[in-house]
Amino acid sequence: MRLHLLLLLALCGAGTAAAALSYSLRGNWSICNGNGSLELPGAVPGCVHSALFQQGLIQDSYYRFNDLNYRWVSLDNWTYSKEFKIPFEISKWQKVNLILEGVDTVSKILFNEVTIGETDNMFNRYSFDITNVVRDVNSIELRFQSAVLYAAQQSKAHTRYQVPPDCPPLVQKGECHVNFVRKEQCSFSWDWGPSFPTQGIWKDVRIEAYNICHLNYFTFSPLYALCLFDKRNRIRSAQEWNLEIESAFDVVSSKPVGGQVIVAIPKLQTQQTYNIELQPGKRIVELFVNISKNITVETWWPHGHGNQTGYNMTILFELDGGLNIEKSAKVYFRTVELVEEPIKGSPGLSFYFKINGFPIFLKGSNWIPADSFQDRVTSELLRLLLQSVVDANMNTLRVWGGGIYERDEFYELCDELGIMVWQDFMFACALYPTDQGFLDSVRAEVAYQIKRLKSHPSVIIWSGNNENEEALMMNWYHISFTDRPIYIKDYVTLYVKNIRELVLAGDKSRPFITSSPTNGAETVAEGWVSQNPNSNYFGDVHFYDYISDCWNWKVFPKARFASEYGYQSWPSFSTLEKVSSTEDWSFNSKFSLHRQHHEGGNKQMLYQAGLHFKLPQSTDPLRTFKDTIYLTQVMQAQCVKTETEFYRRSRSEIVDQQGHTMGALYWQLNDIWQAPSWASLEYGGKWKMLHYFAQNFFAPLLPVGFENENTFYIYGVSDLHSDYLMTLTVRVHTWSSLEPVCSRVTEHFVMKGGEAVCLYEEPVSELLRRCGNCTRESCVVSFYLSADHELLSPTNYHFLSSLKEAVGLCKAQITAIISQQDDIFVFDLETTAVAPFVWLDVGSIPGRFSDNGFLMTEKTRTILFYPWEPTSKNELEQSFHVTSLTDIY
Repeated sequence: MRLHLLLLLALCGAGTAAAALSYSLRGNWSICNGNGSLELPGAVPGCVHSALFQQGLIQDSYYRFNDLNYRWVSLDNWTYSKEFKIPFEISKWQKVNLILEGVDTVSKILFNEVTIGETDNMFNRYSFDITNVVRDVNSIELRFQSAVLYAAQQSKAHTRYQVPPDCPPLVQKGECHVNFVRKEQCSFSWDWGPSFPTQGIWKDVRIEAYNICHLNYFTFSPLYALCLFDKRNRIRSAQEWNLEIESAFDVVSSKPVGGQVIVAIPKLQTQQTYNIELQPGKRIVELFVNISKNITVETWWPHGHGNQTGYNMTILFELDGGLNIEKSAKVYFRTVELVEEPIKGSPGLSFYFKINGFPIFLKGSNWIPADSFQDRVTSELLRLLLQSVVDANMNTLRVWGGGIYERDEFYELCDELGIMVWQDFMFACALYPTDQGFLDSVRAEVAYQIKRLKSHPSVIIWSGNNENEEALMMNWYHISFTDRPIYIKDYVTLYVKNIRELVLAGDKSRPFITSSPTNGAETVAEGWVSQNPNSNYFGDVHFYDYISDCWNWKVFPKARFASEYGYQSWPSFSTLEKVSSTEDWSFNSKFSLHRQHHEGGNKQMLYQAGLHFKLPQSTDPLRTFKDTIYLTQVMQAQCVKTETEFYRRSRSEIVDQQGHTMGALYWQLNDIWQAPSWASLEYGGKWKMLHYFAQNFFAPLLPVGFENENTFYIYGVSDLHSDYLMTLTVRVHTWSSLEPVCSRVTEHFVMKGGEAVCLYEEPVSELLRRCGNCTRESCVVSFYLSADHELLSPTNYHFLSSLKEAVGLCKAQITAIISQQDDIFVFDLETTAVAPFVWLDVGSIPGRFSDNGFLMTEKTRTILFYPWEPTSKNELEQSFHVTSLTDIY
């Protein structure tokens, strides 16, 4: 077992600094293509595609087939340039730097026609000394090379051996050799996304000028003392929070710079003063702050487990010559522990997280970039997507390794909302070169990202890559057995001898694993690569199976932690309509085939849906297309529900030596464009049926029903910290009646916090006999947990047969009366019959319902609608449409 205990601080802004000035170069730049035939204005931060669109030179890049039509943009070599006057007297400053927070990706930088440096890594921050070339009036140029052409050149130059894969599968319509460039890996295409290898300045760019010395960065190392020793070296019981602050200075004075540092955390009654002396040159100052054990420190908790308490802190450097540098920060306290220890009755090791000493089941999904063009990702969209995470009872996101290290605001929102982050480094589904130039670039990237992100309490683990251990050891790329040692050596060089080394040096406060999936401690024991990285007995697993029946829970791995699993569906018609035309609106259209980047994906969806549902039967092609979209969302939601409930009910048991599952992160949360994918949130944030289901299957208290050997079981699953006295109610309806044919309430029982236990079992034959004339095909079971007539859990359900075999299921007439209460709209529903998968839709009106895709077994039900933008009762009435399963037959 490895213990990682920490105090965390998240930067929340900078104070003033005398004798230093910063001038931003954000705003309008000039962009020119390689041969000079096209010149246009463009915004920074931004990219070439966005500039072309804003000038009306191209359409929306996501419209129809434009990912192919606009390939030429990424294959050209573009230049960004700007002339500007610095609004202060430059001669008064000893040092002037050009700071580039993010350059995408390969560029040569000229300042006043002098080459000052080059960039080759989208994920690094660059600083160039321009003291000797800067003037009052200046010019700057970033001459980009196409990342596609650069990657091809780097691959061709790697002559010793091939570094696979060369190209993505043809169905992805992507570019090749992305593993040779330190750029967003999915920008060359993925099985859910388009190929848009952007060029541009995607983050802030500025001039910094200073005298005497300058604070380049400051970051925090957490320490938590479980026990302390007295002067006689005797242990005295104590638990103290401590903080190690690391500050990096550039001292340009020719003489040492002295002064003092004052660190203050008022609400913790902490103020400490330190004397420092900085010698000329690049200097690191480390400060150790002790929080008195007599002060009560409130900890940061994940969503659903407590508050996200933080404390304001100021750090003031008072230095010689009247130089004052002040920074402010948000201080968070929490511990994280990755527990890998033997389990009674099972070979292998556990794999679960403790936060503040409490075992937490990680519930959530996997995050991908919210857009191919990062300048289109607004603060409002980020908050909307992350709010939807906690609204669906999730507590974790895995920031997947084929995208980007997200912007500061993303992690600040996760801190605020209580979303734990499993942070991959940006390597995915490929082997990578290990020549010195590549490693140097990676080392700079990793060191920078650790400094930037480690202060966030939300980040609970670093992971070296996505699926690369599995790709290597399961031989995805058909490497000969004799050549495998070369690639294993490269793998260990990159992820262990470089990335892991940097993590251990820069952040000892949270665990590191080399890959996902991995066997954790067992992978280490096997020399950093396991013979079976997807073992059910160690670490985490990724699991996909589109052929087996997803209603059969025995298909799924009873693993320690499921960090990827899922099924595809199509986004809603209102989302697709924005990027398509009328001839595209059929499931077998050229557009529908083009948008599907997963081989056989459209057929797989219909196959899985056909196992339990009748396929749409309308003679109207548009109606059939909309009904098929609806059915794929039904299938996806039901499949992921079944799988997730299996993982949740497996947390406390060992069956056939397997179990103790302590995490379920389905693939994937969000979409990068409007297309079929595994996402539960469509491009722009609209909730699919799956996301509404997640709100229920991730509920803190949940009854889960399933069958085994013709016996019906209900497990109670609790993520709560306390025990509760409650009852379980089990009801059976016939499909043909809104009145239950039988109902049973259990005796009171204590549901223990943090456990999953069997609450109910009954042979299906006995249940059917007890409920009169029921058969598997004519009846459905629903159940919920309550205390003193107050509902404690969602009402869950269990189908006793496939719905295509249901007897008595009538076409329901469902009506809605809409009213408004303050900013919320109330939908009072009424049905004429039992209706499965009732789907309420208001088209493109942004917002979400309190529930959706539900089984309606009572005549009336009230659902709330939470608009994300101002709307009206009239607009909702005009846009409202309701569908239930029998409407598509």
